[in-house]
Amino acid sequence: MIVNKIELEKTFESFADYNVLIIGDVMVDAYVWGKVERISPEAPVPIVSCANRESRLGGAANVALNIKSMGANPILCSVIGKDEKGKEFLELLTEIQEEQYGIVSSDHRRTTVKTRFISDNQHIIRVDEEDTHELADEIEIEFIDHIKSLIDKHEIHAVVFEDYDKGVITKKLIEEITDIANSKNIPILVDPKKRHYSDYKNVTLFKPNFKEFVEGSNLQLEKGDIEGLFAEAKKFQNEMGIHKLLITLSELGVFISNENTYEHIPAVVREIADVSGAGDTVISVATLCLAAGMEAKDIAAISNLAGGIVCEIPVVVPIEKDQLLKESVKLFAEA
Repeated sequence: MIVNKIELEKTFESFADYNVLIIGDVMVDAYVWGKVERISPEAPVPIVSCANRESRLGGAANVALNIKSMGANPILCSVIGKDEKGKEFLELLTEIQEEQYGIVSSDHRRTTVKTRFISDNQHIIRVDEEDTHELADEIEIEFIDHIKSLIDKHEIHAVVFEDYDKGVITKKLIEEITDIANSKNIPILVDPKKRHYSDYKNVTLFKPNFKEFVEGSNLQLEKGDIEGLFAEAKKFQNEMGIHKLLITLSELGVFISNENTYEHIPAVVREIADVSGAGDTVISVATLCLAAGMEAKDIAAISNLAGGIVCEIPVVVPIEKDQLLKESVKLFAEA
């Protein structure tokens, strides 16, 4: 990296100037903390003695949390249910002083809840409550129009599609919002899932993990074959009109292709407690670094570092700006 400490500090300070529109599936991340001391006499399963319960913002809302934690202003757009968990989600938004004007409530959906049971910092089981069908035509049109109005009212510095395959993001939504963003020269970043993997055309940065990339592109490729990965990345980018392809490789770090060149950034060795939410952190930090005009290698390195930092904590948490800046300066900045 060719960057000095002062430049890096100024870049992190500039994040406060950015409004980031986040579109995607939101959820409540619920945690049940307890201790396992015996096996059930009814079935060979552990009994968790519950000590505490906690609910947090999850999914695309976790991207909003990361954006906010980095000092920028998130505008979160999603559809939730008119149910008790939907009310809880809105209360959680209020607690962090997050504006709610991007959220649409519907009678035709359940609010997604993921409940994790944890003992001694280990996940025992996860229970999901959700609807995954796509938005009905009427609510889809309402939601798209709502997003368009927000783009008209606010100066938007980046758009993020945070897709969890729960049905909030549709092909029509992708096409219409992408067209508007491109017409206004607003960078578009995508954290994809399988259902709409091939619908994200003409975007600025596309961030699948390795499994999503090889499955979505129907490839037979080893994770460590970086040259082979670059060859396939170029084909994919040319076909899709994607400027930058950022692929997370878990223990092997991250790969970023800038159409004609690529960089492979190795992972920073850390004590991993929980990988949940790391992808949200990576796309969030990559969004702000890209909006700030950073080079592809710098975007990959800093977002990779951020993803590693949050993996040290056994719950989904946003990245801390000061910690990320401190470690980025230590690892990447010239004196």
